[in-house]
Amino acid sequence: MSLTTDSVLFEVDRYGVATVTLNNPDKHNAFDDNIIEQLRQLFINIAARRDIRIVILASTGKSFSAGADLAWMKRMAGYSYEENLNDANALAQMLKALNFMPQTTIAKVQGAAFGGAVGLASCCDIVIASDKASFCLSEVKLGLIPATISPYVVAAMGQKACRRYFQTAERFFADKAMSLGLVDEVVALEELDSAVNAMVRTLLANGPEAVHQAKQLALDVANREIDEEIIGITSERIAAIRVSEQGQEGLTAFFEKRSPQWITEISPDRES
Repeated sequence: MSLTTDSVLFEVDRYGVATVTLNNPDKHNAFDDNIIEQLRQLFINIAARRDIRIVILASTGKSFSAGADLAWMKRMAGYSYEENLNDANALAQMLKALNFMPQTTIAKVQGAAFGGAVGLASCCDIVIASDKASFCLSEVKLGLIPATISPYVVAAMGQKACRRYFQTAERFFADKAMSLGLVDEVVALEELDSAVNAMVRTLLANGPEAVHQAKQLALDVANREIDEEIIGITSERIAAIRVSEQGQEGLTAFFEKRSPQWITEISPDRES
């Protein structure tokens, strides 16, 4: 499939920063089964590319995403159980592809994020939101539940908060989302682009392979008992990266008081 469609845009700059943009502002960037499949295949393709270091998930217009498209929801209402199961699994596989992407992922949330869009944000490593952003797990208002997104939202916000917001479908705003752990940084809307670019520059200054392994480390040790097995695994990983080419270069550069070889000149706006 093409990596770019009218509703999903994709570009990569010269620094290896990819931007995936939901581009359906007239429908508040709501997604349907076709967009979900486009995103799934795109995320899988990105994950396989060694030239991409960072992925920004963004959208056009005032809303980040309204979640499920109304026409798609109307079609789903007439599906059989088996058809609904297949449909739900497609969304679950797209979320999995985003969550476990080896590259660093940044969600750039400028406005409302409802339903499945909260799942998209929860799957990203870093969420930067404007002070105009709002969030709502709205499924119960329709007699439904936020099932496929739940593993990622619970991991981001914690069980206690989810026990409330899964049941109430209350709308909450960026400052509350940050206090819950869903959002990492809140800035004025007009500063959102510069805040995302600043985070990108911070990430690009670090060892590419180290960043990749650090993300995997966080995923692998989460909720693990601290036993001899996990002690052994973590000891092996630090030993391996210390003797790697990148680890040796980073340590040598530090002691020689110079920049490591992976540092390149990064313009403030990252224009190609």
